Amino acid sequence: MELPSEHPGCSDPDYLVRRGHIASVSATHQGGVPERIDYTDGENQVWRTVSDALRRLHATTATRDYRLGAAALGLPTDVVPQLADVSARLGELTGWSVRAVPGLVPTREFYGALAERTFLSTQYVRHPSVPFYTPEPDIIHEVIGHTNSLAAPRLARLYELAGQASRRATDDEALERFSKVFWFTMEFGLVREDGGLRTYGAGLLSSFGELQSLGDAEVRPFDLEEMSTREYDIAHYQRTLYAADSFDDVVTNLSDWFEAF
Repeated sequence: MELPSEHPGCSDPDYLVRRGHIASVSATHQGGVPERIDYTDGENQVWRTVSDALRRLHATTATRDYRLGAAALGLPTDVVPQLADVSARLGELTGWSVRAVPGLVPTREFYGALAERTFLSTQYVRHPSVPFYTPEPDIIHEVIGHTNSLAAPRLARLYELAGQASRRATDDEALERFSKVFWFTMEFGLVREDGGLRTYGAGLLSSFGELQSLGDAEVRPFDLEEMSTREYDIAHYQRTLYAADSFDDVVTNLSDWFEAF
C-alpha cells in the first residue's frame, strides 16, 4: 500500500503492512456485520490517548446534542471500538448502521449511503508517531466525529437529509455546491450555545488541535448560500467557520436547504 509522502506512516514498513491487512479485511465486508479487528496494544494506546483528550475538550466545545449522542453510544475508553458493536448500538438508538470500507470511497458513494442510514467507515488507526493528527479519515475520526453524532436523533436526521440531497445533485457542479455546505456544517459547523461557541462538526470534534484553535478562525454568520460557493483547504486548519445562533436554527435552516436542494 502506497501512501502520500506527507503521510506520517509512508516510510514505516510495519505500519504499511498492518494498514494493508486491515484494509483487506474491510474490503471483504459487503454490507453485513463488519469483520472484527484484533487491534494491537499500540493501536489501543493511540485510541486511549486521543479519545481521552477529546472527551475532555468536548465538555466545553461540543454541542449538547452531540454530547448526549456520545453518552448514549458509549464508545469504549480503553480499546479501539469494533464497528460491529458501534453499528448494533446505532441501530438501537437511531436506526443507522455502519459498513466497513478499506479506505476513501467515491464522493457520491459516501454521501449516497447516508440516504439509506448507512455510514461508510474505515477501520485502520492513524500512525502512532503523531496521535493527534491524521491526513485522512481513520477509525478515530469516523467513530468519535461521526458515529457519536449519528447516535443523536437530530444530527442523525440531518445526515439522512444530506444523503438524500446528494442523490439529487445531477451534475458535478451541483455536487460541489452540496459538498461545500456539508463541509461547513456537518464537518465544521459552529453554534452559539451555553454562552460560547460550540461545534457539531465531525471534522472539528475529532481534531484535538483544531478544537484548541477555534479562536484563530474567522467566524462568520450562518449563511448556507455563501457556504455553497466558498473554497476550503482540507490540508490545513479551517480559516473560516460559520456559526448559527442556536442548534435549533441549524436544524431548521439546514433541513430546509437539504430538502429543497
